[in-house]
Amino acid sequence: MPAPSDQAFWVFPEWVGVGEYTHKRAQMLGELGFNAFVVDVYGKGIRPNTPQTCRSRDDEICHQPTLLRERARCGLDQLRKVPNTDLGKLAAIGYCFGGLAVLEMARDGQNDLAGVVSFHGVLATPMPLKPDTYNGKILVLHGVDDPVVPDEQTMALWKEMRDAKANWEFVAYGKALHTFTNWLMPEDGPPPAVYNKQADRRSWIAMQNFMKEIFA
Repeated sequence: MPAPSDQAFWVFPEWVGVGEYTHKRAQMLGELGFNAFVVDVYGKGIRPNTPQTCRSRDDEICHQPTLLRERARCGLDQLRKVPNTDLGKLAAIGYCFGGLAVLEMARDGQNDLAGVVSFHGVLATPMPLKPDTYNGKILVLHGVDDPVVPDEQTMALWKEMRDAKANWEFVAYGKALHTFTNWLMPEDGPPPAVYNKQADRRSWIAMQNFMKEIFA
């Protein structure tokens, strides 16, 4: 295992909230030598366990970007307290709902973050990024066949990033649907949530390359 690092990641979970998958991702970051802090956005003891309850909880926060940004800032405050963390080397990654959350952190101008990475995240927002707001870098890792994120939403994000003159990169994986990184999903299941081993592997490598760049 690599030696402990002063570089820290803020990990934002999918719409099910903190659970097995998110904890494993944090462990994988630890095995790479990073500090990792998983944020419980929903709140203590709130663990939606059906598609209906997940959607209800997700919609409650997604439709209130100001609330989401406030909770993100609270999580960032906790990340700053993690031992052996260099406050100049912070980043955030998020999955699905968490992908939206990290993009909202950038849109909110949370410039303590050197970079944010969205994995199969929701891309739409009523409060787009403005020029000269976020100084870090943005990486969006997207399944091109994601039925949760229509092409119009993708094009809107591209326009948003261009208009804001952001430092951003967008990677689209062919034949990848929503939640393509989550090995708890079946590879041959019905849409929208389907695991794609190749896209999972490639996106994890893309994230590592991105982090090497922003922390150089």
